[in-house]
Amino acid sequence: MDTVDSSLVAALRANGRASYAELGRLVGLSGPSIQERVRRLEERGVITGYRATVNPAALGLGLTALIGLVLSDSAGHEEVGARLEDVAEVEDCWFIAGDEAYMLKVRVADVEGLERLLGKLVRIEGVARTRTTLVISTRFEDRQIEPARSELVGR
Repeated sequence: MDTVDSSLVAALRANGRASYAELGRLVGLSGPSIQERVRRLEERGVITGYRATVNPAALGLGLTALIGLVLSDSAGHEEVGARLEDVAEVEDCWFIAGDEAYMLKVRVADVEGLERLLGKLVRIEGVARTRTTLVISTRFEDRQIEPARSELVGR
């Protein structure tokens, strides 16, 4: 990635609905040049998609929790991970090092919804137990981070 690509990625992260012409004005290139660069960023997997950012509380999902999953000794983490894909309340799922094998970010309506979800999770074959942390408030989410310097060429 060069500095123009980095600028394009930053601009698209800030406004995924920006037109090629608007992006071109930001970085000093023509719309067709921008379209080609964006296509290459998509093909290389730098840009993986576009989405709307929504307020979970406005959707009735007012409770966020982080849930660590401890697997049984005989559990295969790939199989458990595949089963987690079917749990609609799981927004993010990370395979991690430590006591837990997976860390889940979940959103539910309320404490009763969390209790139902925890029951669903412990019934997944291979899950021995859970460890839950409730989110009281969110300082920031989906923060834009700068790419590692080694990822940029031509700076």
